[in-house]
Amino acid sequence: MFVVCGEALFDVFATGDTPTGLGLDARIGGSPFNVAVGLVRLGQPTAFMGGLSTGFLGERLLRAFRDEGVDERCLAKLDAPTTLSLIGVDAHGVPSYSFYGDRCADRRLPAAVLDTLPAETRAIHFGSYAMVVGETAQTQRALVEREHTRRVIAYDPNVRLNVEPALEVWRSTLDWMAARTHLLKVSDEDLGLLYPGVPLADLAQRWCAAGAAAVVVTRGGEGALAWTGAGELQAAPVRVDVVDTVGAGDTFQAAMLTALAERGALSPEGLRQLDAAGWQATLDFAARAAAITCGRRGADLPRRHEL
Repeated sequence: MFVVCGEALFDVFATGDTPTGLGLDARIGGSPFNVAVGLVRLGQPTAFMGGLSTGFLGERLLRAFRDEGVDERCLAKLDAPTTLSLIGVDAHGVPSYSFYGDRCADRRLPAAVLDTLPAETRAIHFGSYAMVVGETAQTQRALVEREHTRRVIAYDPNVRLNVEPALEVWRSTLDWMAARTHLLKVSDEDLGLLYPGVPLADLAQRWCAAGAAAVVVTRGGEGALAWTGAGELQAAPVRVDVVDTVGAGDTFQAAMLTALAERGALSPEGLRQLDAAGWQATLDFAARAAAITCGRRGADLPRRHEL
């Protein structure tokens, strides 16, 4: 079983003026939410560990988990609001973002939830801003410290400066995680924000030296690069008519974890011993999955039969 830790929220899009105000369209979102759904759609049993509101927005998120078949035993239902990310577009088509998350449920995950971790858990994925804000960050770090010597830890920082604008917070978290993470996946866009001008190979080698079994850098339309115990590898981009890229990175991560599980490599030692052919097949599978998501609207992640 996989356990995905982090936030589930609503992206709220302004749809235009109404006679009395504005029209709004709220869509379920959050990078960890996407990864959990992506894993389940690819045939992997998956639980979500995170805080959900007991209000109507939290109930809608819970229904979404149930509809997708995500295991809910690690959810903490809290008397707190649900995070909203408001997205508007001006007359020139330029988007603007407002984030409402202070003291919301996804930031208030209590340490008691750690006792709900299923015994059959083989890998735990962490991602996005839940690793850098509030009580949730402390709880998740405690889980990493407790589990990283016996279960696979996967991490995608998925930097969100509109939540935590201090780059040093993201850098220090990434360095802390690199020493405890077996599979570190990060986009070149995030690395450009955090380490402008630093060669990707230098960063990857630094994190491998810290303890990561593999570092994978996704590069959008240019494919992906990986540094592993079997050497450096590259996944070529899969050509697709792009509708949008929402959820592509989350799809890549879910598919990469799925491929590793299907190869029997989902253990700290298994990741270190996987040969170059196994890694290449894993990266290519993840790239194909991400391309499917890019070919349709929104974070509509693929199912196993589509691959």
